Amino acid sequence: MPFLMRETISSACEQNQELRIVMVGKTGAGKSTTGNTILGRQCFETKFSATSITIDSAKGKATVYGQQVAVIDTPGLFDTRFGKNKTAKDISQCISYSSPGPHVFLVIIRLGRFTEEEKNTVQRIQEIFGDAADKYSMVLFTHGYLLESTIEEFLAGSSDLQELVARCNGQYHVFYNKDHSQVPELLQKIRNIVQRNGGSHYTNDMFQEAEKILQEKTQSILKEKEEQIRKEKEELEKKLMEQHEKQMLKVKEQLQAEREKEREQEKKDREEERKQDNKEREEEKSKWKQEMYALKKEEREREAERQKNREDDNNRIKELEERFERELSEEKKKLQYRYEVEA
Repeated sequence: MPFLMRETISSACEQNQELRIVMVGKTGAGKSTTGNTILGRQCFETKFSATSITIDSAKGKATVYGQQVAVIDTPGLFDTRFGKNKTAKDISQCISYSSPGPHVFLVIIRLGRFTEEEKNTVQRIQEIFGDAADKYSMVLFTHGYLLESTIEEFLAGSSDLQELVARCNGQYHVFYNKDHSQVPELLQKIRNIVQRNGGSHYTNDMFQEAEKILQEKTQSILKEKEEQIRKEKEELEKKLMEQHEKQMLKVKEQLQAEREKEREQEKKDREEERKQDNKEREEEKSKWKQEMYALKKEEREREAERQKNREDDNNRIKELEERFERELSEEKKKLQYRYEVEA
């Protein structure tokens, strides 16, 4: 260990000053492993998993290279099992674990691609602890063996990470995980932060102020959302009303068209009925004419037959009369002859 670093840490030991470290970051970033590496012993449970092993805040203490250290491990932000409200509450409880307040927030970031989820995690940390926490914060990159170049070159390739480090006053460190020999350099950087901050630490008042600001921001967001929801509701109601009016107009037009169609159909039906009636009347008239013609024809035939019968009767009567006349004439002749003979 370099002499200057050894001297600084031993100085802290003489002052009996405890360095209080709060680790924050998303699930799987390596917080528990980092805490164990700092303390030099297995204090926090670690396991490769998609879910966070640390459900509630946990605290471990040790004397590391003569320096009293307290490490507080927090549940992972965006834990796959719990909502934001529980996670925020649990992380807030870590303040009491680090009473009277942490000297440093180690923002644990796994080396690799700085994803949207990690950006949201960092934003959430800043919202929970407020702007006052920036000067008490340091970015700790885990899984340092993934670096293919220097950490500075890696940071140069990500404007988001540069912004994060800048917000932490340019304070960052790289951990290679489970290598206890890198802890003294980290402790020295933390002591430098404490020294720059005049020996102060993040306080409960700062946290309460951050909570107040967060609540005000949340209320403001809620009001904005309520106003947005109200406007969207009004727009939706207006849109629905317009759609309803259009639908009603369309229905009205359809009904009018149907009524018009019905009237046209009724008119056609009446016309058909009239035509049918006329046809039936014509047929009846034609039938009547035919019947009348047949009756007249039959009457003429009967009259002709009667006339013929009368003529036949007259002819028979005439024949009878002529026969009678002949017979009478013959009888007269016979009587005359007899008279004459007798005379």
